[in-house]
Amino acid sequence: MSTIALMAKPAKTVTIRLIETSDVHGAFFPYDFTERKPMRGTMARVSTYIKRQRQQYGQNLILLDNGDILQGQPTCYYTNFIKTDEPNIAAEVINYLKYDAQTFGNHDVETGHKVYEKWIRELHCPTLGANIIDQKSGKPYVEPYLMLEREGVRIAILGLLTPAIPNWLHQSLWSGMKFEEMVSCARQWVKILREKEQADVVIGLFHSGWEGGISTPDYDENAAQKVAEQVEGFDVIFFGHDHHERRITTANGTLCLNPSCNALNVVQATIQVRNGKVISKKGEIVDMTGEEIDQEFMNHFQPQIDSIRTFVDRQIGTFLAPMYSYESFFGSAPFTDYIHALQLEHTGADLSFNAPLVFNTVINEGPIYISDMFKLYRFENQIYVVRMTGREIRQHLELSYDQWVNTMQTPDDHIMLLDTRMQGDQHRYGFKNLTFNFDSASGIDYEVDVTKPDGQKVRILQFSDGRPFSEDSVYRVAMNSYRGNGGGELLIRGAGIPKDSIPSRIEYMSERDQRYYLTEKITREGQVTPKAHGNWRFVPEEWALPAIERDRKLIFKK
Repeated sequence: MSTIALMAKPAKTVTIRLIETSDVHGAFFPYDFTERKPMRGTMARVSTYIKRQRQQYGQNLILLDNGDILQGQPTCYYTNFIKTDEPNIAAEVINYLKYDAQTFGNHDVETGHKVYEKWIRELHCPTLGANIIDQKSGKPYVEPYLMLEREGVRIAILGLLTPAIPNWLHQSLWSGMKFEEMVSCARQWVKILREKEQADVVIGLFHSGWEGGISTPDYDENAAQKVAEQVEGFDVIFFGHDHHERRITTANGTLCLNPSCNALNVVQATIQVRNGKVISKKGEIVDMTGEEIDQEFMNHFQPQIDSIRTFVDRQIGTFLAPMYSYESFFGSAPFTDYIHALQLEHTGADLSFNAPLVFNTVINEGPIYISDMFKLYRFENQIYVVRMTGREIRQHLELSYDQWVNTMQTPDDHIMLLDTRMQGDQHRYGFKNLTFNFDSASGIDYEVDVTKPDGQKVRILQFSDGRPFSEDSVYRVAMNSYRGNGGGELLIRGAGIPKDSIPSRIEYMSERDQRYYLTEKITREGQVTPKAHGNWRFVPEEWALPAIERDRKLIFKK
């Protein structure tokens, strides 16, 4: 026998390229159907990139999406709730691009059983969620993981969803499910993947941010960091939900990647495996905004694009003055007060809570189209009426303004609670906290004293119709379903209502979403003159008014 014949066969090195999108939010086509203008990023550019990657990696390219794909653009709303007799556009895009797996996001759950179960059926790839448990069977509601084999390498994809769903969404939207804490769930399944499935490579696909968010004794909303640092056995964790670009390698060697949102980027991991062992891995955030639009992709979806444009281009009324969302941060403003007016008219409630859901947009004077409704009201929230005492109402507002407003020590201080960051050699000013939790109220007259400490800023004077307001009386308060289910924790940490008692306080839930009723209201009124209710103000005005002027220019350049 020759010496050559006796030599061991050299081990083969297999290269795997994994690419993830996350929080696409309906950004499928390079046109913003809300703002009626071209759109950066989008899946039309991702398609170009994926085709090029497939030419290089062939079957060794694994494509993953990490949820929150069913909500964001009118594109989604149209196929979720209007044109329901055709396949969901989100499923069609995933299928066209030949994704290998998809996870649930919280905004996917928000569409309700009818929508997301149809979407799951229409997908040509599995939907993953190991910690989404069917309450009847005790088993995962969807597939917990996916096993793939590429050139003899066994690759496991484990899906997890943030367990904070009950803090935002009414139980009817996730009936029959429960959501397990992520760290212990991940530990349980990694053991199965490594020992039973003999996985050479284990990939996490988590719709959960890195850290922060809601934290309770039972779970964390954003647990990607904890899983990466505390659970051994992951080679790569793709995550999302918090819309932050991140590329991190933990002390135990786990590569963690987040592409942000709206298909502006993808993230990719390149892994080399030899003899069943990962010998190298590299992670990258790849900008999609410079990619060419895939014309084949566009041609394929042109009928759906035309149908959506017909829907959003329908005129429903006329505004006789413009509305600016940024004005809502500095006092009573037409943008938020028009929604307050709808909530009060629709429910007959005593007062209304509402926050601006868009940071900086304008609805121009002139014709109003369906597309403008997605600027006026971003999410598919219902209208709720919740019973609250006067004291709880004030405390709710106290927490809102504490997150929103600085305590001024001198007339030269900021009035807004700002987060100042350096961008290059320039200061970049923005709000410290999430602006969709900045609730104001309508139906009551009140003042916010910016010189008072947190918890003591709000003074309610009376109802706007002249009735006295009592902290001991119980009132009917209109709000959106996100807030009414405990979202933002203003009802819980602010008003002091225990989470498990909130459902018993809800006395009304609208059948349709806010945007539907706003569309009806504008259609009915025809010509609309948006006006501020003028029922609340920042005091003392000799400090507040100059400070508002300064901070408005810093934040919005206006």
